[in-house]
Amino acid sequence: MSEQRRRHRQRPTARGPLRLAVQGSILVFVVASTSAFTLLHKSVAVQVDGHQVTVEGFARTVGDLLAAGNIEVGQHDLVVPALDQSVSSRSQVVVRHARQLSVEIDGAQQTVWTTATSVGEAVDELGLRDSDVRLSASRSDALGRDVLRVSTPKVVHVAVDGQTLEASTSGGTVRDALRDVGLVLNDGDQVSVPLDADAVDGLVVVVTRSASTGESAVESIPFQTEQVEDPGLTKGATKVVTAGKAGVRTTSYQLDVVGGVVVGRTAIASVVTTEPVTQVEHLGTAEVAVAPAVTNVDPGSAQAIAQSMMASRGWDGAEFACLVELWNRESHWRVDAANKSSGAYGIPQALPGSKMASAGADWQTNPATQITWGLGYISGRYGTPCSAYQHLQSSGWY
Repeated sequence: MSEQRRRHRQRPTARGPLRLAVQGSILVFVVASTSAFTLLHKSVAVQVDGHQVTVEGFARTVGDLLAAGNIEVGQHDLVVPALDQSVSSRSQVVVRHARQLSVEIDGAQQTVWTTATSVGEAVDELGLRDSDVRLSASRSDALGRDVLRVSTPKVVHVAVDGQTLEASTSGGTVRDALRDVGLVLNDGDQVSVPLDADAVDGLVVVVTRSASTGESAVESIPFQTEQVEDPGLTKGATKVVTAGKAGVRTTSYQLDVVGGVVVGRTAIASVVTTEPVTQVEHLGTAEVAVAPAVTNVDPGSAQAIAQSMMASRGWDGAEFACLVELWNRESHWRVDAANKSSGAYGIPQALPGSKMASAGADWQTNPATQITWGLGYISGRYGTPCSAYQHLQSSGWY
């Protein structure tokens, strides 16, 4: 047999291993592709506004998953985990759709975006941190379409019966403030501010008792104040733990009348019908953490204005350093700094910003007006800027 014929007969034998290798490669590719296909497909639980749904698909991220389930989200909506986070079948995704809420805080109305489902959650989102705010609805109520009215703690000064009472109140009106301080109005008594007017911090209300020819009169008994040292508060800070309430005394009189004119009045009986409640105040004793010293302040800047105003109050450089750190944290000393979530505004972040109108009509643009109000707020609530700064460090707000 010739050499050429032997070579021709051996060719099929050489192709056998090659064909098996190719077929094996194709089989591996098919198996790998099928496995990857299976791994990409997933079934994920998604909670949308409190309702549980299951979305199936081949999504790699939360955003892909929501798109696969036709679940739309906007810029104000809450999505946890974030849209760009990876997702697996073990993931749990929460979506809360935001809506606009009308809120009235101490008479000032504003509209905010919220993902809250209850009144309590909405109040927390607004940054209202005091537990004794008064609300137009229960904290546990579902958030409705009505305007949510919020009244924050404030002090109203009531001049009555020859004395001045300080009413610590969260009431929204003057009527609420008088009720909280325990003041009883007699028929014919005159009040310098309408009873349905908004109660604002620092408001002075004068009550003029009626000139009655009756045989009895109701008088207020001033409450006492008890002060207790509290190491949990910074030195100089004061917190009212139990609000004082005036007592009520009813006195009967014998009137001497001549020609229709009362010329004499003699007390014949006096009874305490309501005992006064002692006001308990906690005084801080904790040492204040001093902020780093401030050496250079640009002339004419907001900080320079504040430094001058603080000097007139007798506050030294250490207190100014605390103020610089405090308002750096709050607003970076910007006049137009606005917190869209809570409504706080300006250098001191007044909540609401309209509170600063008590210091000047130009409160929105004038740093001196904002600083004047802010220093007054710090003095009245914490005593000194360092006390306010210490409170900020311990609680995250002031």
